[in-house]
Amino acid sequence: MDWTKQASIFRGMLWLALLASISTTFAFVGHLGPQTASITATARSGSYRTASNTLFMMAGDKKYKIVLVRHGESTWNDENRFTGWYDCPLSIKGLKEAEEAGKALKEANLRFDMAYTSVLRRAIHTLWMCLEELDLMWIPVKKNWRLNERHYGALQGLNKKETVDKHGIEQVNIWRRSYDIPPPPVDKSSEHYPGNDPKYADVDKSVLPVTESLKTTKARFLPLWENEIIPDIKAGKRIVIAAHGNTIRALVQHLDNISEDVICGLNVPTGVPLIYELDENMKPIKHADAIAPLQGHYLGDQEKIRAKIEGVAAQTGGKKLGNHLPKTFGSEYICGW
Repeated sequence: MDWTKQASIFRGMLWLALLASISTTFAFVGHLGPQTASITATARSGSYRTASNTLFMMAGDKKYKIVLVRHGESTWNDENRFTGWYDCPLSIKGLKEAEEAGKALKEANLRFDMAYTSVLRRAIHTLWMCLEELDLMWIPVKKNWRLNERHYGALQGLNKKETVDKHGIEQVNIWRRSYDIPPPPVDKSSEHYPGNDPKYADVDKSVLPVTESLKTTKARFLPLWENEIIPDIKAGKRIVIAAHGNTIRALVQHLDNISEDVICGLNVPTGVPLIYELDENMKPIKHADAIAPLQGHYLGDQEKIRAKIEGVAAQTGGKKLGNHLPKTFGSEYICGW
């Protein structure tokens, strides 16, 4: 037999070995269930290398990543008012914070396939600025009222110091420190009742809040997480959420199983991306730079971030509320203030 025939036989044997390997891979994929159909299709189209890499991730420790961004400072934050569902814009400082958040995401080479945000302009604008920095303004954005800030009921629009003057420090302490006691409800004739706002015309009025605690804010948000966001994550979508202090609190309490007492003292800095890695059961994988009680980590200089978190605590404490408050009126008194 001459050398050309030997070479031809050898090539044939190599192809048979490769086909046997691919068949074994497809058999293994079949045991993994229908979610691997995309892998099989990819391999059949000739991208065997890509399919093998994906299969490795599924057979090993599969991880998902989600990025949370609290909107930049709003004009009512700057005026020290209870903002809630009032649709005020970002302040000059807030615009800068949103820009810096986008730059941090870009420097970390993070990419996204989809975004979620509330129907309030401060969160929407923050998201736009992040996506613009990433050249991703074309990706799908889902706006949902369930991502809105906590509704502060009859307190919405009031100056926080004036609220202490009106209601007294003891009552304000109850609203601030409590996980499940909401402020007085807003009157349904008020401009602050969501049922009077065209943004919520398609929402059943029976589920629109007249006031909320952190507990009820969490109950309002979680259906969106469970029914829409998790399926998108598991479908392989890389997701960024631009939201508010209390909806982010609600989510991290759920993810990290944080107690009611501790979550009330958690301060979420504005304009600092918070990154979570999740396992296949949507449980967080603790990061080395996590700041307790969180298992996710903030993106950026960790010392500066710690200082910013402490600044949030000081801003919501006695410094802004005036001389009515004891010196200890700091972060331990805050529950969505």
